[in-house]
Amino acid sequence: MSGNDSEFQKVTWSEVERLIKVLAEKITSLDRDFSSITTISRGGLVPARLLADHLGIDSIIVDAKKIASDSIFVDDIYDSGTTFKKIINRVDNPSKFVYVTLFARRGKKYPKQLIFGKKTNTNSYLVYPWDKLEYKRLKKYGL
Repeated sequence: MSGNDSEFQKVTWSEVERLIKVLAEKITSLDRDFSSITTISRGGLVPARLLADHLGIDSIIVDAKKIASDSIFVDDIYDSGTTFKKIINRVDNPSKFVYVTLFARRGKKYPKQLIFGKKTNTNSYLVYPWDKLEYKRLKKYGL
């Protein structure tokens, strides 16, 4: 990552690819079979596709109302826990649920279901290669 601590950090494609490999190894070590990957249409879509390729999973479900516990949920970052709290109630068996993120925000309490590639070094906003235009738009309008 590059950038400064106070504002944002750019995440490079090579770092994303490296973290996807780390996540694939962690998931494979669980010695479980997963039927699909579930994600949300914004931050998790690109990492979900990359992880699906690494794991040989063909089915990616986006914005599901119900989530099977044999589906890996993928997001770009575990930050405030808001997304996790929203989707855990949609899972058929939360104790078997696996929630995967590229990054986990440092200093947070993580749920036991979380598997992450790396903890953040700072509290900066992470700008991924696929959302750099969104970041510019948000910054331009002060959102």
